[in-house]
Amino acid sequence: YDGKCVFCRIARREEPGTALLPCEYEDLVCFRDIRPSAPHHYLVVPVEHVGNCKTLKSEHIPVVKRMMEVGKAVLQKNNFSDLNDIRMGFHWPPFCSISHLHLHVLAPASQLGFLSRLIYRINSYWFIT
Repeated sequence: YDGKCVFCRIARREEPGTALLPCEYEDLVCFRDIRPSAPHHYLVVPVEHVGNCKTLKSEHIPVVKRMMEVGKAVLQKNNFSDLNDIRMGFHWPPFCSISHLHLHVLAPASQLGFLSRLIYRINSYWFIT
């Protein structure tokens, strides 16, 4: 836990301004992005402080898989069912504004604006899926 990390505080429910969405795993939280780039833009965050996608190791694979499950589930709970029109991924350092692992879940990907299509470009130098 890092008290200076906003995602650590959100995960521990210490940020009353951030509403957590239902999540089936106790080690993950999900909430809306403060600056949405799509009609549905959610972040899935581990409760445990994990630096960023560059710090991931093979033992993190189950957590990342669960993060993706939660992302798909939150879309379906919010009446978005076309899982072929979604974008999920991580910003590659130094392009992440918060150094606590967080999965971006965006839908519909087809409605991303010009700038958002650049920022969340699949497997680019700054965003990996």
